[in-house]
Amino acid sequence: MQKSVRYNEGHALYLALLARKEGTKRGYLSKKTAETNRWHEKWFALYQNVLFYFEGEQSARPAGMYMLEGCNCERVPAPKGCAAGSAKDAALDKQHYFTVLFGHEGQKPLELRCEDEVDGDEWVEAIHQASYSDILIEREVLMQKYIHLVQIVETEKVAANQLRHQLEDQDTEIERLKSEIVALNKTKEKMRPYQGNQEDEDPDIKKIKKVQSFMRGWLCRRKWKTIVQDYICSPHAESMRKRNQIVFNMVEAESEYVHQLYVLVNCFLRPLRMAASSKKPPISHDDVSSIFLNSETIMFLHEIFHQGLKARIANWPTLILADLFDILLPMLNIYQEFVRNHQYSLQVLANCKQNRDFDKLLKQYEANPACEGRMLETFLTYPMFQIPRYIITLHELLAHTPHEHVERKSLEFAKSKLEELSRVMHDEVSDTENIRKNLAIERTIVEGCDILLDTSQTFIRQGSLIQVPSVERGKLSKVRLGSLSLKKEGERQCFLFTKHFLICTRSSGGKLHLLKTGGVLSLIECTLVEETEVS
Repeated sequence: MQKSVRYNEGHALYLALLARKEGTKRGYLSKKTAETNRWHEKWFALYQNVLFYFEGEQSARPAGMYMLEGCNCERVPAPKGCAAGSAKDAALDKQHYFTVLFGHEGQKPLELRCEDEVDGDEWVEAIHQASYSDILIEREVLMQKYIHLVQIVETEKVAANQLRHQLEDQDTEIERLKSEIVALNKTKEKMRPYQGNQEDEDPDIKKIKKVQSFMRGWLCRRKWKTIVQDYICSPHAESMRKRNQIVFNMVEAESEYVHQLYVLVNCFLRPLRMAASSKKPPISHDDVSSIFLNSETIMFLHEIFHQGLKARIANWPTLILADLFDILLPMLNIYQEFVRNHQYSLQVLANCKQNRDFDKLLKQYEANPACEGRMLETFLTYPMFQIPRYIITLHELLAHTPHEHVERKSLEFAKSKLEELSRVMHDEVSDTENIRKNLAIERTIVEGCDILLDTSQTFIRQGSLIQVPSVERGKLSKVRLGSLSLKKEGERQCFLFTKHFLICTRSSGGKLHLLKTGGVLSLIECTLVEETEVS
């Protein structure tokens, strides 16, 4: 870096002219003289790292100049002497002061001021950036970018020359191939036997060729017609027609089922939810949930499945259904909860119908034309038959699906999964219904019966029996039902379970009472003796 810079008058005047026209920052500032400490307004112009000041904006020659290399510019507060109470001092107090500190020893600071704060900040920032070293750094960066761009241009020139040579080589190759094609055509013309002009051909030959062409076309169409007719009459085609018809029927049944679920949800479930939220609800939210359970979720599931079926029908005659069942099968477990609680939901509905307001409201809903005269119980029963319907449909579909068909294994897997789900649902429903039946019987007995709380106790049948005394040698004797003594016939209400036999009497009020002695008989300890002769 240069330690010193020499200027002559010509250089100074030239730079001053550039500063007046192209200066980074120009404008009026007040400058404080070092001799008299007075402020004088001058017109300043900053060019690169040189600050010129003129007597006025129209002055041609500068009144002075400062080298700003290595200097520091900072804002300073107003001098303390400006705090007096006169109007002039108050105006000076509103001025904005800043000082330029030079890095040269013995050179006094340059004190400047201006009236506008924004203008002062711009002057301070411009003087901070007026450094020749910064210009050199920027020049070095630009030079590196220039060298990089020159290298890129040279690389592009080399690549362009290579492409140009490749194009020239390809043009040469194309010309060579053209010449070879021309030579081959000439050789072919020489080797081709002489053929007379088509216009000079004999008319009889033309007629013969036309008849031959017609006969070939007729034979070809006849052959294809025979092939198509043979396939239409074949067992495979008949099986495919039946298979397609089963698929079409399944789509129609699914559409009807989705409509039934839609009526169940929109004509019963959602209106009853709103009624349960009223000031005088005819039904509680818990009862609504117990009656309908997850009917809304089932409707959403089958709407998606129905849309998939319709999309596959749109691609007919290509009918691929196995992947739809693969998507449907994992979600059919929601039917387990519905089927398991179906009987209970009907009982809750029957209990709710005892409320006149609810019964009146339900009849109003059932009068909706969309219900077509069907009751709510009918709509609650439809989901019970959907899984068996799918099993029957897949069974019929597999009956008309060839063993080598691409969907055969997938459909068999779907059918096995549905059958397994149906068995699980049937077992759960049987266990649940048995428990409910036992509890219902236990509630009808006034004294209660603890053995009916055993979940392994399965109900078999119930009914009225006549208990008679046994006759031995013309004398009345005790019956052999436990230790019960009986001297005359009596009607008993009996309940048979897998492990026990209950004997009850019915009071005048219709309530059931277990016999105090022998009312609960363990079948493990009993022996059944059939008496064919009764005197």
